Amino acid sequence: MAFDDTYWMREALDLAAAAAARGEIPVGAIVVRDDVVIGRGFNLREQDCDPSAHAEVVAMREAGKARNTWRLDGCTMYVTLEPCPMCAGAIVNSRLDRIVYGAADPKAGAVDTLFTICTDARLNHRVEVVRGVLADECAQVLRDFFKARR
Repeated sequence: MAFDDTYWMREALDLAAAAAARGEIPVGAIVVRDDVVIGRGFNLREQDCDPSAHAEVVAMREAGKARNTWRLDGCTMYVTLEPCPMCAGAIVNSRLDRIVYGAADPKAGAVDTLFTICTDARLNHRVEVVRGVLADECAQVLRDFFKARR
């Protein structure tokens, strides 16, 4: 049974809520292959004292372990916020087939907004991009989190 992008983005939104509950910026990501989640992640930078512990990286690490390889070809990542340059680079290097994101990131987005790393023809791999899935809901989670912190 094939699930749609909205279904999987709701799964990523659940992970964003888990991040917020820990005081982390609420971004969630999952990696899906053949309609099975093989990697889950949410921001853990504060908890792990690790600047690379973004939701996308955490999810890709778990997916790589599940597949016993760093190559994530045949997989799709769903993430609630447009990836930053670090994450977009890791997405390209992991050979993901697709990335589906919710809210655009005007300050750090590196898939469409500031840079187009995932589709740059100069790189050795390009990733199909689907943008704006549940964008309003994804953005609202972030707005609510930052409003509560002020």
